[in-house]
Parts: sequence; structure tokens; C-alpha cells
Amino acid sequence: MASFFSEFGLMWYLEELNKKEFIKFKEFLRQEILQLKLKQISWTEVKKASREDLANLLLKHYEEKQAWDTTFRIFQKMNRKDLIERAGREIADVVGFFSLVLTDSGHSKFYQAHLKKKLTHDYARKFNIKVQHCFKQKFTQDDCEHFENLLISKATGKKPHTVFLQGVAGIGKSLMLTKLMLAWSEGVVFQNKFSYIFYFCCQDVKKLKRASLAELISREWPSASAPIAEILSQPEKLLFVIDSLEVMECDLSERESELCGNCTEKQPVNVLLSSLLRRKMLPESSLLISATPETFEKMEDRVECTNVKIITGFNESKIKMYFRSLFQDRNRTQEIFSLVRENARLFTVCQVPVLCWMAATSLKKEVEKGRDPVSICRRTTSLYTTHIFNLFFPQHAHSPSKKSQDQLQGLCSLAAEGVWTDTFVFSKEALRRNGIMDADIPTLLEIRILEKRKESANSYIFLHPSIQEVCAAIFYLLKSHVDHPSQDVKSIETLMFMFLKKVKVQWNFLGCFIFGLLHESEQKKLEAVFGHQLSQEVKHQLCRCLETISDSAELQEQIDGMKLFYCLFEMEDEAFLVQAMNCVEQIHFVAKNYSDIVAAAYCLKHCSTLKKLSFSTQNVLSEEHSNSACLEKLHLCWHHMCSVLISSKDIQVLQVKDTNLNETAFLVLYNHLKYPSCTLKVLVVNNVTFLCDNHLFFELIQNQRLQYLNLSLTFLSHSDVKLLCDVLNQAGCNIEKLM
Repeated sequence: MASFFSEFGLMWYLEELNKKEFIKFKEFLRQEILQLKLKQISWTEVKKASREDLANLLLKHYEEKQAWDTTFRIFQKMNRKDLIERAGREIADVVGFFSLVLTDSGHSKFYQAHLKKKLTHDYARKFNIKVQHCFKQKFTQDDCEHFENLLISKATGKKPHTVFLQGVAGIGKSLMLTKLMLAWSEGVVFQNKFSYIFYFCCQDVKKLKRASLAELISREWPSASAPIAEILSQPEKLLFVIDSLEVMECDLSERESELCGNCTEKQPVNVLLSSLLRRKMLPESSLLISATPETFEKMEDRVECTNVKIITGFNESKIKMYFRSLFQDRNRTQEIFSLVRENARLFTVCQVPVLCWMAATSLKKEVEKGRDPVSICRRTTSLYTTHIFNLFFPQHAHSPSKKSQDQLQGLCSLAAEGVWTDTFVFSKEALRRNGIMDADIPTLLEIRILEKRKESANSYIFLHPSIQEVCAAIFYLLKSHVDHPSQDVKSIETLMFMFLKKVKVQWNFLGCFIFGLLHESEQKKLEAVFGHQLSQEVKHQLCRCLETISDSAELQEQIDGMKLFYCLFEMEDEAFLVQAMNCVEQIHFVAKNYSDIVAAAYCLKHCSTLKKLSFSTQNVLSEEHSNSACLEKLHLCWHHMCSVLISSKDIQVLQVKDTNLNETAFLVLYNHLKYPSCTLKVLVVNNVTFLCDNHLFFELIQNQRLQYLNLSLTFLSHSDVKLLCDVLNQAGCNIEKLM
């Protein structure tokens, strides 16, 4: 019992002390050590220790009872009897659970109590919430219904097996999972559905290399020996929560024979998770998985998924509210917010809470310095570099100190190593290897570019994965990969091809940031920070990448057009854009939102060499827009996208798939395809819905140049089929093959 409570408890109570009280606690501890001749703890260690560090020191140097007795005596001297009383109640609760007769139900209740303790602690630490707020956490009826609906189908009342929570990094997936598990541990949801909920964080699972499911469960169990046989005896009563699946880089491509159904057999962790996700292992259990959209896309056809929930983060009103809290002047707030709102990509970034904070505080600092905020909102790269450089640039100085420059270079080196080794949590050893000394760490934590990982001591993460990516991109502007201390860091050409082919789905912005940093304004910022003009070698390397793309039809087939569009969009160099777009004869992309349409239009209107175009716009061109300015810009961008059908004189193949087109959007496409110079020979229309009278579509088929028509998965009514037959029977129709 004591070890169970000590593992979580001591640090909780130290966190209840404010800054002055914590300093006072340390002074009393010093007196206790001297007066009672306790085993000596170095005062230097005590003085610089955080609350977590001090709890570890006490438990390391003293027996658990002595550590608690010492803490309670100091609380008594500080007149914090409330903490002593609360600790007494908590210990009594734990004793009560240990006194349970450990029947099957007892095991479940015992684990539930453990999970509540653990989650309350993790919730407070990880999401920077005061411990007392966690104890007061009350779930509303709406909260409970929301959690239940994630895993319970209202239509059938049955429990689905596999649910995906999909959202970009930092959007709040882990927070939602934590709240759901906390609600279960408090007995307000799933009480008759699940006897156990086990949480597997993929960042931790990946480090194990090999493991069995029984081992993973045992790691979550509060005592040395977990009742595995009893836990696994009712698999339909188990929920496995798998967080951050993108970290594993698994694509579920293992052969059926490679999968494992034995829960006690050790397997490579990728195979173990694949066996769970593909229902080879414990098929009756339920799975709740969080992943980025790219990861979900990569494996959605290999997982029998019963539900997909998209986590969207801050909506427009919340973003605006946050900006209003920083800018007191209402007119100024509206002006700044409008700049962000007009940049679709930047607005999407602000849906992530921590990045909304970054954007708002960066803009506030620029306004306070008397600078024009328009330049920051130019492109996403501008926002990130402004934020990062402000952290290292003294307010009234002409340039950062040599120490600040070295710290930033060290961070960029660390970030580059991280993106290549899929590392997001760094040890002190990794920091030192990249030139960040122990003495630098407090500064980097204070300016909030790094954060201490709450779950383990002496481990550090970047404030957000995208900040790690921009630092990695800056590394390539400062040094060559051959100068990096790690051989895992590869050349910029290798990086760009892997980015454009989406080999590493967790690289969201990396290639875009490299292109964005080549913009003239970003080059000036970099020169101001590092005190010297940067080499133009990176631009030459990107040109060589384009030449390689131009020479390889196979490579063009592999490249994700949306990634290329965003790279060129960030660079904002028209000459380079024209050169790049005329290196491709075929391009395919999926535009999922307004921001994607803007980037695609920006690039395609400059293309004249295209022979094959394949795209999907999903629901973007059928959605209602309350903002008339956005709607007008969307229509203009769609017009620019379609203009490639005219500007590319030799375009022969068009594939439109998984798309809903309203009347306005269809008419724009129709007018471009009917243009006399359009040379289309192959038209593929897969799973397309025309939200309008589609008789004009059949007029397109009468185009004398068209020889191949594919309408797979596209719904045709009886009258549509009759109309199609009439068109095909006309003498002017030259369709040779119909699918």
C-alpha cells in the first residue's frame, strides 16, 4: 500500500504549495536535516529541485514512512493542516481498497481506484491543471453522453469494436481520452460495459521493441502481479485505448500468417498492435484509437472501423475569444483576427490550442514593437519563425547573444535528429549530444520552446511537434547533414522526396518550412538572428530535386500533389513556382478543406505541361459557407484550379473521384472542359455526386475527342442511364471504352 500511494502522492502535495510556500518548505527541510541529523541530502540539489525532483529526492534518500513523516512535520510548521488531513483521507481510501477481498469484481474495483489516482496525477501534470481542480472534476450529463456515444451505437445499442479519434497533433485527442478514462474510473460511464480499460501510449510502447499483450497490461497494473487469466477471461469487457498510433509508423501490412493471437507470446510491438487492430487477438474486445488524419488514411482500408470521430479543436468563436483576451482594444482585436482569418492555413493552425496561443502572443509582441502584423500572417512559416526568434532575441538588442545563438542552433540540431529518428521525447544525453548543456535547459524551459515531459524525469519535448519541425528545417539552412553528430540525419534531397511521397506520415509541415525559409523576408530574419548571410545551396538542392522529378514519370506518380502545392505556396516565389510546376506531367491530390483548394489553385494556374490530372475535393465544393468573402474566394480558386485544363495544351487524362459538386462548381468545370482547346481523351468520374441537374455532364461525353469514359462508383438513375445510352449512340460520340 505504501509504495502505491508514495508513487503518486508525495509530489501531489508539494504541488499544492505556491512558489513562496515551496521555498519555505525547502528551508524547513534544511532545518530538519540539520536538527534531526537525517541522512544528508545535498542543499544544492534541494535548492534547485522542482516539486517532482524534491519528491524523488525524499523517497530516494529516506524510507517512505520517514519521507512522509518529515513532510507532515513541515506542513504542520507551515500551518497547512488541510494537506495533512487530506493525505490522511487518501491513505485511508487506499487501505480500504487493499482490504477488499480480491474477487473478480474486487480486482476490477482495485484497478479502477488505481487508474483514478494515476489519471488525476497525470491529468494535472500533463495538462497543467491544479490538483485540487482534478479532485473537483465533475462530469456533466453532456460529457457522459458524449463519451458513451463514442463507443455505443444509438441505433442498435451495441458496442462497436473499433473507433478512431482522428485529429492533427496537439488538437486535444489525448486530453479527450484521459477525460473518458477518468470518467470510467469515477464510475459515471461504461460501468456495465467494461471491467477494465487499458491505456497504451505508442511513444512508450515503441521503446519496448518486443512485448506481449499480457506484459503491456501488467505495466498498467498497480501491483507486481496482474491477474492476467481473470482479466482476459471476458475479452468483451475490455477496452484498449491506443494513443498516438502515428508514432508506431505501422501500416498494418503484415501477412495474416505473421499476426499473433496468443496474448502471452512476445512479438515485435508493431506486430502486436497489428494483431489487435486486425482482430487476430481478442477480437471481442473494443478499441479506441487516436491518430493523425494521414495515419488513418494510410490504414483505413485495413482496419474494420465501426466509427470515426474527427477532433477539430478551437472553432472560430473560441479563437476570436482567445485573441480578444490578449488585445484589449476591440477594434485592434478585429483587425488582428481578420488577418488570421484571411489566411486559411494559418487559421487551421490556430484550431490547435497551444498554436493559437503561439499565434496570438507573437502577433501581440509585434504590435507592441510597433511592427506591421501583416508580414507575420503572410504564410505559416512567418508565424513560426517570428515566434521562435522572438524567444531568443532580447527586446532592445540588435542581435541575440552568442549563447542564445548556440542554444537555438543546438535546438535545431536536436530537432533534425528527432524528425529522422521519430523521436519526440529527448533525454539529457540527446540534448548534450546536440550541443545543449544542462545549464541551458532552465532557459529553454522558461521561454517555453521545450517542456519537461511530466510522465518521466529528465525527459524533454518541444512545445508542439510542428515547432520541432520548423527547428529541423532551420538546421538545413545553417548546416549540411554531414555536419550533424547523428548519421541518421539524411540529405535535404532525401528529406524532400520522403516528404513529397508521404513516406513519414508524421511529417506535417517539414518540407513546407524548408521552402518557406527560402523566402526573402525569412532569409533576412535568419541573417539577423545568426549574424551572417546564409548559403544558397539549399535552393540549388531543391532545383536538383525538381530536375529528378521531371525525368521520372514513376516518381511523379508517387508524389502527393498537395504536399508539393503547400511547399511552393509557402515559398511564394513565382519564378520558382513556374519552374516547379512545369517539371510535372502528371499530378494527383486530395483537397480536404478550403485551405487545400487555395494552395492547389495557387500552383495549378501556373502549370502548362500537365498531361494527367487526378483529384478529389470531397465535400469542399458542396458545403455552405456563412462567410460570403470565403465563398467568393473559394469560387475564384476553383476557377483557377480548373484553368489548368486550358493552360496545359496537351492534357489528355482527367480523373475526378470522391467528390460532391454543387451547381456552381460543376458549371465552372463544365465550361473549362467544353473550351475548344481542351484536348481531353480520358475522363474518369469515380464516386462523384452532382448536386444539380446533371444533363450538362452528358453533353461533355459528346466531346468528339473523348475516347475513354469510366463512371465506376458514380450513381446513375434510370433516366441517367437512358440519357447515357442516347449519347453513346450518337454518330458524333467517339467513346471506344466504357467502364
